[in-house]
Amino acid sequence: MREVIRTVRGRATSDGDGVRLTRIIGGSELPDLDPFLLLDEFGSDRAQDYIGGFPNHPHRGFETVTYMLDGRMRHSDNQGNSGLLESGSVQWMTAGRGIVHSEMPEQEQGLMRGFQLWVNLPARDKMTAPRYQDIAPRDVPEVTPSAGVRVRVLAGSFGQTQAAVQGIATDPCYLDIHLAVGTHIAVDVATDYSAFAYVYEGSVRIGSATLATERGELAVLSPGAKFTTRADASGARLIFAAARPLHEPVVRHGPFVMNSRAEITQAIADFQSGRF
Repeated sequence: MREVIRTVRGRATSDGDGVRLTRIIGGSELPDLDPFLLLDEFGSDRAQDYIGGFPNHPHRGFETVTYMLDGRMRHSDNQGNSGLLESGSVQWMTAGRGIVHSEMPEQEQGLMRGFQLWVNLPARDKMTAPRYQDIAPRDVPEVTPSAGVRVRVLAGSFGQTQAAVQGIATDPCYLDIHLAVGTHIAVDVATDYSAFAYVYEGSVRIGSATLATERGELAVLSPGAKFTTRADASGARLIFAAARPLHEPVVRHGPFVMNSRAEITQAIADFQSGRF
């Protein structure tokens, strides 16, 4: 059974054109959790906190996963792709050898809330062609394994239910779990995969823990074949993610994640020369 190794609280920061968010993975307290490179939570009903969006910026060497809980965001890139991220949708973008894209709000007021997760690519795939998997809300499978428990399967599988996102090198499982008061859930997971749970509403008790993991806390989980958690008196919502670790060198420079400093230097040169 998976147990809590440690808990981490995110730090308030901003990115893009002043978008306010909380960085949970990717900061000084938890730089990464192989293969997870970054986890940001954004959420505000104040337009000035998100209206600037994320204008054109490059990526190389990893994958970005955007999960929208509320609001509308327009994605576009330098290859002519465009898509709408709306409440409940998932976008899994494989940046591969390089892409320049933007994510801009399609609303001027109201609640904008969601997550962005960065997942590393193995060395053999870092220079693959970019691709997108845009999953509309209606195409995200939703399971009710027991009364008061609801699971949205964003990537991988839960029981016999497979997500629409397919063909990811690190074989991820990414779930949005809703628990009513006093309910519990068990999730089967590969024993040696890296895993975390992040509580974004309410509080839960994970494994045999007597202390609750509360809203705004990420639990880094021990190895084990099963993740179990139950909601406290208020009920809870949380995301759970697990994936195969790569055990490869990680060299980061802003939006580029490679395996060596030389590859970072080449990424910068390629971007500056317009070769993305």
